[in-house]
Amino acid sequence: MRIIIVGCGKVGRTLAEQLCREKHDVVVIDQSMGALQYVSDNLDAMYVVGNGAVYQTQIEAGVQKADVLIATTGSDELNMLCCLIAKKAGNCHTVARIRNPEYSSEIKYIREELNLSLAINPELAAGEEIARLLRFPSAIKIEHFAKGRIELLKFLIPEDSALHQMRVCDVVGRLKSNVLICVVERGKEVVIPDGNFVMQSGDKISFIASHEDSAAFLKKAGIENNTVKTAMFVGGGRLTYYLAKALSDTKIKIKIIERDEERCRQLSELLPHAMIIHGDGSDRRLLQEEGIQYTEAFASLTGLDEENIILSLYAASQSRAKLITKVGRIAFENVIDSLNLGSVIYPKLLTAEIILQHVRAMENSMGSNVETLYRIVADRVEALEFRVSADEPLAEIPLERLNLKENLLVACINRNGTIITPRGQDMLQGGDRVIVVTTHTGLNDLKDILR
Repeated sequence: MRIIIVGCGKVGRTLAEQLCREKHDVVVIDQSMGALQYVSDNLDAMYVVGNGAVYQTQIEAGVQKADVLIATTGSDELNMLCCLIAKKAGNCHTVARIRNPEYSSEIKYIREELNLSLAINPELAAGEEIARLLRFPSAIKIEHFAKGRIELLKFLIPEDSALHQMRVCDVVGRLKSNVLICVVERGKEVVIPDGNFVMQSGDKISFIASHEDSAAFLKKAGIENNTVKTAMFVGGGRLTYYLAKALSDTKIKIKIIERDEERCRQLSELLPHAMIIHGDGSDRRLLQEEGIQYTEAFASLTGLDEENIILSLYAASQSRAKLITKVGRIAFENVIDSLNLGSVIYPKLLTAEIILQHVRAMENSMGSNVETLYRIVADRVEALEFRVSADEPLAEIPLERLNLKENLLVACINRNGTIITPRGQDMLQGGDRVIVVTTHTGLNDLKDILR
């Protein structure tokens, strides 16, 4: 596909990297040659120096032949204008990043009037992600497939868990749990395990199951999943606002610590169900006075990565709270993953993933049969949901007879709403939705799972 990205910030750069890796023709537009230098030096992509909202700049970037234009600048209004011009100039699909909460209530109207294919709000997406994690506090990460019927959960095996020193093939028999363990992270090593793989405490395990089976499995494995009743959030920005709104229908008692007095007044009006505290969230004495040692969930959501990391480490030393850490920069992911920061949320990466999912969905109409895409371990492991066509050559053949690629697992089959955990004798059928977990990134078709 021919894709134009307007804005070479963190989101634009991440998108360009992923789309180039998937062999798309990418052109990046930005007014700063300094920002575009990274594209020039590191990516197989073209670039145009200029204002992406100018008709002539878009023409130079090839908008008339483009399949999609993605506007990810720091200005909502500029993004919408870029998409409007692209629609008139090239009649391509358009995606806009729109962050202002004032637009959130009108997003449907904006999409329809500007004919946007997708309007994405990074803070709203991150807020909804955190809200899901607080509803299921034992999980580090939760993704949904098959319109919510199937969950992919990641969790840390504690020392006293029944999974410690257990082989993967023994999970179903010993715990009577209908789940499939598909990824194990041990230190820097990432493994798609076979049946003889032995799990250990400290491993991060990702598994696929229905919602009911997920809850039962975690309970049998000795993973606590107590409902969160109290939560403390440091930082009162857009993300915190969307998160508190998403939790307004729960019984969670929320405290928000914000150092800007005027913002505290705004939040008090916008979030009457939450307790707003004016103060410095990095003040250790204030955190103690507000009961950090007793809170059941703690989220560090300020605009500074360093402060968020330090706050989460401090919260971990003072309490057993479910930890959420917001991180903006993606460059030091390996270091960050080695720290005890609980669930690390990257709004920029989350935005890029949602846009990539949309691009994959667009490819469906152009020959691809990928329905959903999630990255489980950054850019090292993907979980993909494929649609099995009626004339699929891989159908009606037992899975054990298919010559599948190494480090690839057929993890789940959704057959008309019935969830099947596949074994060797199971076969794919036309109309199925099948979930594949693999370290081979960029798969576009079901036949790509074969060697």
